[in-house]
Amino acid sequence: MPEPLPIYEVEAELVDRLRHHRRLILSAPTGSGKSTQVPQILLRHGLLGEGQAILLQPRRLAARLLAARVAAELGCPLGREVGYTIRFDNTSTPRTRIRYVTEGILLRQMLDEPDLPGVTALIFDEFHERHLYGDVTLARALELQEQSRPDLLILVMSATLDLPRLRDYLGQWRRPPPPPWSPDCAVVEASGRLYPVEIHHWEEPPRRNPPPVWEKAAEAFARYVANGGPGDVLIFMPGAYEIHQTLRALERRPESAGFVLLPLHGELPPTQQDAALRRYDRRKVVVATNVAETSLTIDGVRLVIDSGLARIPRYDPVRGLNTLWIEPISRASAEQRAGRAGRTAPGICIRLWSRQEHAARPERELPELQRLDLSEVVLLLKAAGIEDLTGFRWLDPPDPRALARAEQLLLELGALEPVPDTPAEPEPPRTRITALGRQMLAFPVHPRYARMLLEAARLGCVRDACLAAALTQGRELLLRGVPREIQDLREDLLGSRFATDFHRAIQAWDYVCQQGFSPEACDRLGINRRTALQVADLFEQFLQIARRQGWNTEESSAPPAALARAILSAFPDHLARRIDSGTLRCQLTGGRRAVLDPETVVRDSPLLVAAEIREIQNSNGQTETVLSLVCPVEPCWITELHPHELQTTTECFFDPATRRVEARQEIRFRDLTVTQRRVDPPPTEQAARILATEILAGRLTLPSWTDTVEQWIARLNFLARTCPELQLPPFTDQARRSVTETLCHGAFTYKEIKDRDVAPLVRAWLSAHQQTLLEQHAPERVRLANGRTVRVRYRQDGPPLISVRIQELFGVTETPRVAMGRVPVVVQILSPGMKPVQITQDLAGFWREHYPRLKQELQRRYPKHEWR
Repeated sequence: MPEPLPIYEVEAELVDRLRHHRRLILSAPTGSGKSTQVPQILLRHGLLGEGQAILLQPRRLAARLLAARVAAELGCPLGREVGYTIRFDNTSTPRTRIRYVTEGILLRQMLDEPDLPGVTALIFDEFHERHLYGDVTLARALELQEQSRPDLLILVMSATLDLPRLRDYLGQWRRPPPPPWSPDCAVVEASGRLYPVEIHHWEEPPRRNPPPVWEKAAEAFARYVANGGPGDVLIFMPGAYEIHQTLRALERRPESAGFVLLPLHGELPPTQQDAALRRYDRRKVVVATNVAETSLTIDGVRLVIDSGLARIPRYDPVRGLNTLWIEPISRASAEQRAGRAGRTAPGICIRLWSRQEHAARPERELPELQRLDLSEVVLLLKAAGIEDLTGFRWLDPPDPRALARAEQLLLELGALEPVPDTPAEPEPPRTRITALGRQMLAFPVHPRYARMLLEAARLGCVRDACLAAALTQGRELLLRGVPREIQDLREDLLGSRFATDFHRAIQAWDYVCQQGFSPEACDRLGINRRTALQVADLFEQFLQIARRQGWNTEESSAPPAALARAILSAFPDHLARRIDSGTLRCQLTGGRRAVLDPETVVRDSPLLVAAEIREIQNSNGQTETVLSLVCPVEPCWITELHPHELQTTTECFFDPATRRVEARQEIRFRDLTVTQRRVDPPPTEQAARILATEILAGRLTLPSWTDTVEQWIARLNFLARTCPELQLPPFTDQARRSVTETLCHGAFTYKEIKDRDVAPLVRAWLSAHQQTLLEQHAPERVRLANGRTVRVRYRQDGPPLISVRIQELFGVTETPRVAMGRVPVVVQILSPGMKPVQITQDLAGFWREHYPRLKQELQRRYPKHEWR
């Protein structure tokens, strides 16, 4: 019989509620035993009947360790009555009564077995963490229960829950259960027996170069031990790297003598994970990720040292994938961690951040549904026949933009297709899964890599693609910034010419694999040994799935380009083009700019695709986008994969250096130029338009476009404006362009048009009759009363103007008129020295009122001239 646990205090109430309700919420504190004991309670009281209880865990490590513990408590081998199913690992059998699974596993099982035959209860553990698949699977379970499995028992468990909101969500039956079950959602709360935990914060003045978090943890540990602190110690760190650094820092402290120092995280082999939970005859220090925050209980812990950090999964819009960011944890998570110190006795929690920082932290984490890429879960929902995602039973609806982004990617990958006979612009657009999308579901990886593997099967490079997929699931295999001697050795052992960055990594992995993954071989080539071992496991698992699909997984004779084509099928939005050959600058789809990873082996290809896109800070402190895991691309591959997204355009432009029109044809994938070639000769009409534009902008001049031509245009526009009844067509800017283009027609260079005469083309704007009207009513010259003729200057912003010396006006008392006599011209009267002395439209008034005074003044200055 397991040791007494707080959960047993509510066992009777729990069993009674479950006999009358099909939905129940169990709120019980950390360490109360709910994760291990609730499924045993269901089994012991016959609530499972002949069926199975599936307990959903957010983490693979917890699922495996909990299953092992329950099997030990029941005294049965793991894999018989108790088992687990996680990604790439399954110990359950048809005889299994209690099965621990990760959330994505159950969602996929519901696709294969929609009614979940043989399953009596679904238990959602640690639901407060609001993992993406937990939310979606719960919604699917509620639908299943209402539609065909009213007998299905659904339990939601956590230490910290928003009880009113979750109870309301679970209490909304769209189809009430038949008697004798109640439609209400039952709630059972267990108080537990947690001991008090004293909280200390790391309070010290800000420093210019603060110590890393692992050094702070080691210092807190040393102080605790030096002051006689009892019990085991649990230290929370965000990831494997920080755990390793913490263990090294502890080893350097004399206070750690006599302690067993143990890591605990999901990347460790099972034997090392089990070691962290084992009891020892010495005190131990376990340095763990947030896997130890819930579900797993480490006995004897009296001190928790909390870094306050965790690797939080978030969608990275630059990479187009979910990624893990180190971020401060919420106050709720900090309380969960602190509670680990008070399970068996009063404890202490040292938080490596200040009280002020703690108050500024969010109360709880944002649900994963609102911060992760939804592509994989959308594909699973589409496979279940859900076309309208906005109407799905969300507990917290995701951002509509995130749903649209996921559907768009799946459409690009060929996993979805629009539903026919829907409106042209539906709100929201509906899509459904394709046959290709269903094939992609065979691989429990991001849809991008599932698409890559399917394309690899078609191209005959399955082995390389499986290895490439395994290489992308964790940390980089080849360490960066290694010394020159390691770089030289890499070239000697691996070679220096590779078709893609993937082939370089594949060659490196193959080498250390042949060396048995020895630490010496890995260190010699600057290879992350832990990554290499993880790749080995994933590689074999991918190969097993591929074999189940009937694919050939042996070494193939497919050319290296086959893998590059498979990568392109998965990352069409990561297509890039080199901007120039002298730098690493690239242009991405969507108008983005990026640079190639300096360590890439793909240097000469003008077109490429990157499976990895990162944002880093350069030496100038600026953020730049870096492309890595790069493959060269041939334009014909894009034509084959995305023929409907290619656009062919011919662009004409004027080259100022050669003063000629050039043309190039471009084939574009979305907004990215894939290929371009010169077109000679350029299209005639476009060339004429471009030359005309250069002329009209003043960058090219036509000697024949003289002031006489401009005056003819001004005369016409004046007459059309003042005598509309003549119905003369004005010479507009559009007319100017039309005439200029006509002049340039058939030419491609400035030299060809420079000496062409524009005047006949301009005059041809009018018919012969219209030209007669123009000469009659807007003449180029007017005759004065004394018989002289004077040139008229027509203006856009006023009446016409004549400029005449005063002596030439003697005897002229009537102002000349144009435009059918409607407009008197402006007379600019000039001195004998050709300088303006008077402007008038009334010559009679000028002679009468102004001339006497002006005569006296001018006669003194020009005494030799005639004056009347």
